[in-house]
Amino acid sequence: MSRVGKKSITLPDKVTVKVNGSSVQVEGPKGKLSWTLPEGITATVEGNQLSVDRAGESRQLRALHGTNRSLLNNMVIGVSEGFVKNLEIVGVGFRAAVKGNILDLNLGKSHPINQVIPEGLKVTVTENTKVTVEGIDKQVVGQFAAEVRAYYPPEPYKGKGVRFAGEVIRRKEGKSVGK
Repeated sequence: MSRVGKKSITLPDKVTVKVNGSSVQVEGPKGKLSWTLPEGITATVEGNQLSVDRAGESRQLRALHGTNRSLLNNMVIGVSEGFVKNLEIVGVGFRAAVKGNILDLNLGKSHPINQVIPEGLKVTVTENTKVTVEGIDKQVVGQFAAEVRAYYPPEPYKGKGVRFAGEVIRRKEGKSVGK
């Protein structure tokens, strides 16, 4: 297999990468993640550089090359620093609490919503309305945060609902009274 395209990732201290064929294992102070590379994409470790190579120039291989480099980079960042998503709950009587491995949400519905926290995630609630989701896998952190937000997305009239911290909600004017 000849090297056509090559992209590399600089590895921080305390992060080790093991490449065994198409399997890549990344280990760091926060945990361990693994990924299987598709056919035509290879990874090699040279010093503190993780290089991702592709076998050809086909459109699919070029797309897979960049995608897998990005996924491996996210794994390296995840095991060294971790990923965090912050959510805010806005609304009268809306609140959240963590009970064991369940996130209990009261969002103005007739029943409380219980969301099971996936393994490997740390969820904390402060002030009953600020939820912090932390973990080493970017996809799992983002998916959990999106699922929680989907229970009551922010609405444009009063701004109530679950939103990401810093998310700007485009507000609308209510009904206008005619003549």
